[in-house]
Amino acid sequence: MEEIFSGTDTYISTESLSVAVNAAVTLERPLLIKGEPGTGKTMLAEEVSKALGKSLIRWHIKSTTKAQQGLYEYDAVSRLRDSQLGDSRVKDIKNYIYRGVLWDAFTSDEKPVLLIDEIDKADIEFPNDLLLELDRMEFHVYETKENVIAKQRPIVIITSNNEKDLPDAFLRRCFFHYINFPDHDTMTAIVGVHFPKIKKILVDSALKTFFEVRETPGLKKKPSTSELLDWIKLLLAEDIGPEALRMKDSKNALPPLYGAILKNESDVHMFERLVFMTRQNN
Repeated sequence: MEEIFSGTDTYISTESLSVAVNAAVTLERPLLIKGEPGTGKTMLAEEVSKALGKSLIRWHIKSTTKAQQGLYEYDAVSRLRDSQLGDSRVKDIKNYIYRGVLWDAFTSDEKPVLLIDEIDKADIEFPNDLLLELDRMEFHVYETKENVIAKQRPIVIITSNNEKDLPDAFLRRCFFHYINFPDHDTMTAIVGVHFPKIKKILVDSALKTFFEVRETPGLKKKPSTSELLDWIKLLLAEDIGPEALRMKDSKNALPPLYGAILKNESDVHMFERLVFMTRQNN
């Protein structure tokens, strides 16, 4: 299989992730990406489109999103109102048909990248309601009696935060990849991409502190990659050096600017208690 994606200048892709992207493109199947929040799932679609020179069409899913909205919506209320007002537009029903993102992707002159972001936020039936359209790459517009058929199959990337299980029938049609949380070396490379001039000693100290926080037992919300990058940006902006991050030598239990990586009060209190207990035992 010829490799066509291997990351970009601004996105570190592991070998397994690159293989998954290229396999999905070769098989012409949707790529289902799972992983904890903040591991770069949404950014992957942006970087694939950039690397391959494709346009990106985004569909951000909410709890109220329906599959039909991705195809098209018919505004019957507006048509009824216009008919009562004697508007001539009512003669053509197409004036009240509004295209969805799948319609735009199917009729694009060039193969686009279609991002269906956080599919697990929607109703459990949402993925099944898109099975036929994503499989056959076509759908029927009942109001105008026309078939919308994809000019060419888009590269479909679907993300999920694992908030709910997806139907088996849907999973069978996807190529699946789980983005593991980056290890120390990968995280060092990610930081280097975003902060190319940062000193190695600060990176080493920041990552040591970050992973100590992340590996604290019982955290409700473990800090993510994106939160680490925010934290390092703040450290640089405030000119905080590596010596301030050596937690065992610090008078304070919490790292500086901890609000970037600890996001609720119970995690803050628990972390303070654990650090205090550790120091008492040493």
